[in-house]
Amino acid sequence: MKMRKLMSLALAGVMVLSLAACGGGSSAPASSDSADAAAESSDASAGGSLQVNIWDNNQLAGLQEIADEWSATSGVTVKINVVDWDNYWTLLEAGASGGEMPDVFWMHSNTAQMYMENDLLLNLDDYIAADDAIDLNNYYEGIVALYNSNGHQYALPKDHDTIALLYNQAIFDKYGVETPTDDWTWEDVYNAAAKITEAGAADGVYGYAINTSNNQDGWYNLVYDYGAQVITDDHKGTTIGSDAGKAGMEMMRKILTVAAPQATVAETGTDSLFQSNLVGMITQGSWMINSFYKAENHADYKWAMMPYADVNGNGACDKGERWSAYNGLGWAISASCANPDAAYSLISYFCSEEGQKKQAELGVTMAGYKGVSEEFANAFEGMDVSPFVRIEEEGDLYFRPYTRNTTVWEDALQQAGAFLDPWQDPSDPAKMAAACDNAQKIIEDAIANE
Repeated sequence: MKMRKLMSLALAGVMVLSLAACGGGSSAPASSDSADAAAESSDASAGGSLQVNIWDNNQLAGLQEIADEWSATSGVTVKINVVDWDNYWTLLEAGASGGEMPDVFWMHSNTAQMYMENDLLLNLDDYIAADDAIDLNNYYEGIVALYNSNGHQYALPKDHDTIALLYNQAIFDKYGVETPTDDWTWEDVYNAAAKITEAGAADGVYGYAINTSNNQDGWYNLVYDYGAQVITDDHKGTTIGSDAGKAGMEMMRKILTVAAPQATVAETGTDSLFQSNLVGMITQGSWMINSFYKAENHADYKWAMMPYADVNGNGACDKGERWSAYNGLGWAISASCANPDAAYSLISYFCSEEGQKKQAELGVTMAGYKGVSEEFANAFEGMDVSPFVRIEEEGDLYFRPYTRNTTVWEDALQQAGAFLDPWQDPSDPAKMAAACDNAQKIIEDAIANE
């Protein structure tokens, strides 16, 4: 019964998992031998090596370097396979259904609960209790809690991420618009986007672009900036239909009126539009920095902290007016791993203070271990990525909203009757207000059925 339940949930979840989540960047191609390696995972572990599956090619080199350091001491080799986002979950589901799972792999907030509840992940409690390198109090609380089920820990925090505003200096200069600063409000974003879209009309240039299905690095943040919550702290409700929630979504609607149309975004993608010099601003997560750092026009790309909502109208950013979602992946081990001691030793090394510092220094991702992400800000020579780190001191973080079956309501929010209507036609404020009311009920009903 457990497996049938998992399969049902997984098949639905794989279809709607958002690429906006941590590490799930749209430019994460599979390595040429990833599918073969995934199929060989169990046999490899028995042969003195560990097979590790991830989905982000940008992180491969750095993680393999850290793993090789561990191998030099342990004598156990590690092969890290990059499997593209959709196939990652398909292969993992197939392994969970009686095939072969990788020894070690990433877990994500959208899927963790179903894997933990169905005894597919190794219970790490005894390992952690005996491990001097791991004290869960040293990690971001939201990530620790995410991978804990019924009081048992099933993954170690791999990383955390934040969101920042990315802009193209050349576009702002071309159309004579002042560039973003850390003091910008969402109204400033709207005004600048309107100017660029108007001035760039003949060139097909827009001031802003957002993929509305990317919630973590997009519209979620405005809901919180204006004082509401997509999911309340107890994971049992939402305030998205409140006046504060509607104010945040109304601001998002206004920006959409001067942004690239959703049809254009759906066809091309926000990142491609931006890197084609057709968009002046987007918001993006720290897990995607490498894609822009290595891009052809990277010298024109600048980062600023997420804008804030001047809710009290005093012209300053006060506490609670600038929020960034954060999420975090977890390093998990298959419950059927042939060499669980070696597998735990590997993820302990990845998640130790030493491993987390190394991960940040190499520019792989920000750390899941608190207090060591300053190294990440210095990892990209010539590009200032400090807004991703500074927002933790100069703003507020909230953990990416989730419930037991996140994908049920996440998917429903993107459909007709919810936010799809104002996404496609942002000209009517009434449509957005109605969508917020409908979203309130959608989320409440989904939680009641969990």
